Parts: sequence; structure tokens; C-alpha cells
Amino acid sequence: MMKKINIKIIATLMLLMGITFSCSDDFVNVESSAENSEAYFNTEEDYQNALVGAYDLLQTTYLNVLMGEIASDNTLSGGENATDVIGIQEVDNMTHTPLNAQLRNIWGWMFSGINRANFILEFQDKTDFTGKEAVLAQARFLRAYYYFELVKWFGDVPLIVDKRFQFGSQFSVDRTPKAAVFAQMELDLIYAAANLPYVQVEVGRVTKGAAQALLGKAYLYQDKFEEAAAVLDNLVANGPYDLVLDYNTIFEHAGENNIESVFEVQYTELEGAGFGCLQCSEGNVAVGFSGVRNYTGPDFTSGFSFNVPVQEVVDAFEDGDLRKEVAILDIQTWAADTGATFGAGYEDTGFFNRKYIPRIRGADAQGDRNLTNPNNYRAIRFADVLLMASEAHNRSLAANDSKALVYLNRVRERAFGNSDNNITATGSALTELIYKERRVELVGEGHRFFDLVRTGKAKEEIENNVDITTDGKTEVAKSFVVGKHEVFPIPSIEIQLTGNRWEQNYGY
Repeated sequence: MMKKINIKIIATLMLLMGITFSCSDDFVNVESSAENSEAYFNTEEDYQNALVGAYDLLQTTYLNVLMGEIASDNTLSGGENATDVIGIQEVDNMTHTPLNAQLRNIWGWMFSGINRANFILEFQDKTDFTGKEAVLAQARFLRAYYYFELVKWFGDVPLIVDKRFQFGSQFSVDRTPKAAVFAQMELDLIYAAANLPYVQVEVGRVTKGAAQALLGKAYLYQDKFEEAAAVLDNLVANGPYDLVLDYNTIFEHAGENNIESVFEVQYTELEGAGFGCLQCSEGNVAVGFSGVRNYTGPDFTSGFSFNVPVQEVVDAFEDGDLRKEVAILDIQTWAADTGATFGAGYEDTGFFNRKYIPRIRGADAQGDRNLTNPNNYRAIRFADVLLMASEAHNRSLAANDSKALVYLNRVRERAFGNSDNNITATGSALTELIYKERRVELVGEGHRFFDLVRTGKAKEEIENNVDITTDGKTEVAKSFVVGKHEVFPIPSIEIQLTGNRWEQNYGY
């Protein structure tokens, strides 16, 4: 596992991008001295330390995963009550505004990651050393990863390449059309794939496979199906990845960084955090948020009962699908079988995201157990790669449904333990089945909302979602407005800091 180390990187982290940390942690310290900047990047160690700083922001993507799931038709916000973390409640109900604090965090944290990657690339020619191409390749992957998250959430965003966002840039930097941002991502990922190995000595570092997989996903999000099919075919044929035989093991501690993990965000329990500085946590904050409220019993520990799956997603699993019990914890059944006790939270459905809820840890576990869970986030799994490749072949102009079925059924055979449930459909019927397979394979992993948006199915599926109210009655939870809710609002403060030069996303 890549160890988190305390480093002092001389960098200017721009106020425009919401990058202000109020606590002491191992994030980049802010110094604006040009003289100090010139004194850095004189050794390989300087570059490696700066690279660790760029990796560090990956841990803040817990919020992207949590909110991406809640925005979809898979889960409800939950929590203690209707005002518990109001920004999450707003995203669940599709009532979010430019004042939403959690959306501003996503904006600021992702741009902080970009600035750290750009800091390395700004000085990429300063000092030569053996293996520098691999350092630059990792930095370019990370820049692409953070930009991919921003485009998913906000659409057009400011694009700066190979230099830092400096205070004052807000008066000259405009939002860049997302097509141009995607084009830069493609260049970064092609470079990363060409200069990285499939296997790294230090687990957790970016690999050639991670770059190929994210490149394929970027193509898919642009409906470049032929390009996606080509790069994903190459990855499947030449990469060292395979499906883990036992789906039940993937999300346990012993299953971290396994043969199915193409890219995994590393978390530890070694350092703590507080609610005043959630980005300070070295642990996966989303895990504690998604745990069962007031739980006592085997295997798991308590959490805050956010991100609760709805009956609809539970029913999406076919009979005999072995993934259902791994993905969904039916707390009533579990309690009856084990004697566990628990409390009901707001919007209680009786279900929890079993992939990412707190597990019992040893007595020597450090930090706030609700905020420092060491569960790694499986950001890109090989199953996701196979399903992306299946979709790319099925949706290409010269569709290759035979190949699409090979990839799809490879995932399904693992899910059912046999080939009796293999699919034979073609054309548009196959497309719908691939979408359905992505939902049940990847439920709880933060992909669903963005899959619905990119395939044009968001309004149809999200408005069919049902909310359970506190009085036991049911009502439609959200109203998805086409042309508005495909992206989220630019935080108001960011627009104000430009002198109101930037236009807000439509409808906000």
C-alpha cells in the first residue's frame, strides 16, 4: 500500500478553487514564494514527494462516490433526519443549489488534485533522472482522473495545463468546453499508458492498465464507441487482470488490490480526522457514513445510516444472482439470523450498502472509527472494464454483438456460478441488458447516476425511484429536470471570485 507521508510541497493552491484547509494534516502546505518554488524539483526525491501529494487528493473522492450513488435511483440519502448533512439531502431530492457545501467540496478538492499534478508538470523539464517519464505519466493520469470527476459533476470547467492555478487567474481563465477537457484527458492517458508498466512495485500507484481503462471510459462518455472498444480490447487481451472467482471476497480487507483491481484508492486507519476537516482523514469517510445506525452484532460496526438502498435496486437482481447478498445487507434478516441489534435512521429502507459499510477491526484501531475506516475504494474493477467493452462493441456503428456477449457473459457467469443464465440478445435489446448488468454489478460503487446521464435514461429511471417517508407512506422522491440536472451547479463563491465572469450551469 502506498504510505501516506508528511510532506511540505512548495505550491500555490488557489483560493479560487476553494482550496483552504483549516486543520493540520498531511496536505500540501501553501506557500506562494517564487524563490522557494525555484529551489524545489532539484532531485528525484522532490518529484516523488510532490507526486505523493498529488495522489493524496484521491482519498477525498469518497464524497464523489457517496453522492454519486445517492443522486441516482439506487439509494436514498438517509442519515439521522431530513436536515442531517443538508447538502446530501438536497442532492438526493434534486433540490441542490450553488450554495451546496458538499458540491463545493468536490469542486475544491478535485481542483486541488489538479493543481498538485500541474505543479509537477510545470517543472517537468527542470531536472533529469532515470525513470522521470514514469513520474510524469503518473502525474498526467492523476490530472486526467481529477478532471474526469469534474466534468462528470460540472460539465465545462476551467482547463489549465502544465502550470498551476495562481491567485488572480480567476480573472483570465474561463470555463473550457468539456470536449476540450476530454481531449486533454485523452492526451494525458495515452501518454500514461505508453510510459507505465502493468504492475508497479509499490501497490497503489497508477499502472498502464489503469490509464487504458480510464481512457476507455473517457471515450465511452463521449460516445466514441469504436475508440473505446479498441483500447479496452487491448487491455482485456494484454493486461494481467481477471475476475476474482468468489465475488464475496472482493470488498473485504483481504480482497484489496486483487487481480480484479485495475485502479484502487488506498485508505488506512493510521490517522484520524474530525467533522471540521473530513478531507484530513486517511480513511474512507463514506464507509462510516453508510454504516448501520446503533449497530451491535457480528462482522460490522455502527455508522450514520446514509446511502440506503431502495427496494427497486434490490429487486433488480435476478433469482440466483450471487452478488445480491454481497451488495445488499438486509438488516432485518441479518438481525434475525445473528441476534444483531440496530436503530432505524431517516428514510430507513431496511437495506444497507454491504460493499462499503464498517467492518469490525482490532482493539488497536486508531482514529475515529466512523471516519477512518481503512476500506479501499475499488475505483475501476476488471468487471467494469468488461462491461464497458461490451457496451462499446454493442453501440459501435459496426456493432460486434458476438464480442459484446462474450464480455457480458463472462461477468454473468461469475455472478451465477454457471452459464445457465447467459444472454443471447442482440441490438438494442442487448444494450438494455448491458445497462441492467452494470447496475447490479456495480451497485454501491458510485457509477449509476453518471451512467444514467450519459445514456439519456436519467429522467426515466430517477423519477421512477420511490422514497419512504417517516409516516410509512410513499411518494416520488425527486424530479429530474432534463437540461438541468445532468450536471450540478458551479459553487456560487467560485463565480463570485471571477467577478461574476463565468456563467452558471443552466437552471441554477
